Amino acid sequence: MNYRFSAKMGSFSSSAVREILKLTQGNSIISFAGGLPAEEHFPVTAVSEAFQRVMEQGNKALQYGLTEGYLPLREALCARMARKGVRVTPDHMLLTTGSQQAIDLLSRIYLDPGDVILVERPTYLSALQVFRSYGAVPVSVEGDADGPDLDDLAAKLERYKPKMLYVIPTFSNPTGKAWSEQRRRGTLELCRRTDTLILEDDPYGELSFGDGSVTYPSIFSLDEHPEGSGVVYTSTFSKTVAPALRTGWVIGDSKLIRNMTQAKQAADLHSSSLDQQTLYQLLSHFDLDGHIEFVRKEYEARMRQMAELLAKHNWPGVKWEEPKGGMFFWLEFPERVDTAELLKACVEEGVAFVPGVTFYAENPKHNTLRMNFTHNDYEATYSGMEKMNRAIKRVAV
Repeated sequence: MNYRFSAKMGSFSSSAVREILKLTQGNSIISFAGGLPAEEHFPVTAVSEAFQRVMEQGNKALQYGLTEGYLPLREALCARMARKGVRVTPDHMLLTTGSQQAIDLLSRIYLDPGDVILVERPTYLSALQVFRSYGAVPVSVEGDADGPDLDDLAAKLERYKPKMLYVIPTFSNPTGKAWSEQRRRGTLELCRRTDTLILEDDPYGELSFGDGSVTYPSIFSLDEHPEGSGVVYTSTFSKTVAPALRTGWVIGDSKLIRNMTQAKQAADLHSSSLDQQTLYQLLSHFDLDGHIEFVRKEYEARMRQMAELLAKHNWPGVKWEEPKGGMFFWLEFPERVDTAELLKACVEEGVAFVPGVTFYAENPKHNTLRMNFTHNDYEATYSGMEKMNRAIKRVAV
């Protein structure tokens, strides 16, 4: 058979993270590559009990559901979001198959081939895959530890007239940075002035470290909302409960949400109603906030262990900053080091990470890499860092 694929197939590429994860399956390689939570901290008993309560409702629990998602769960999420200064109704919310689908659905209804979308430098690689699959052209905005360079953002808004700005302002993937409130407000003002929609991706916002004295308001909460908002906000249960439930949500102006709902009807009718009902039962009978607080403290301890090991090894010319939350360290090596080549040496030693090149929209830095600190326990992290140290001393020092 001569398969005649569409021209769009040329815009798809394999995820570097997924390809690297294949290397780590079924063998002794310690992986710092994936954005994986720690499965030993999944609330297995609570999820099992929640699922059982759903099944006790009988056959109806297994029926088709609404495209918008299970109404009681949307209502519960509206109540949780209100605690964060976001006041919406279920009509402003769509439940999705992870927040990844929210990125895809908004792109589907909003982007045309050739449209420019501004992104951070670097940014989430799977979002870049989505934008390119719809023929959009991602263009980077420069920034620092506090967020985007507002002058550069203003210049690129003027030059490119983009349809949208995609950002992860709170503990971003891959850098782990958290924007200052001043940069959040400045970005919102500039995009409002130029009629540029902001897609705010917030999978890590509840994984904040420290004593809680520093808070990070969502850009959506800073804007007039929900009707007429210049921001679409998406988040997920993947990092706080479990990725396998594949449940995320997106909120925004009701017209945008209705159009995304129509696009979702064409894609999959609705996400798993069984998973959504289970999550509702979990929220109703389980202390999710207490669970998140426990996980947050555990992840902070793991982050500090990796920070101590980075400081101990003190690789010459390597720069990094301690993240204030989230799941990742971002390392920048001297320019002569190609981290794709370094990865080969590390895999030989039995450890993996993600080269930074795939996180750039254009003009990538080949001397950067991302490391996850949440998935491995203390012993595995120590062993993995020792293996990485051997590889670096062998090929990069």
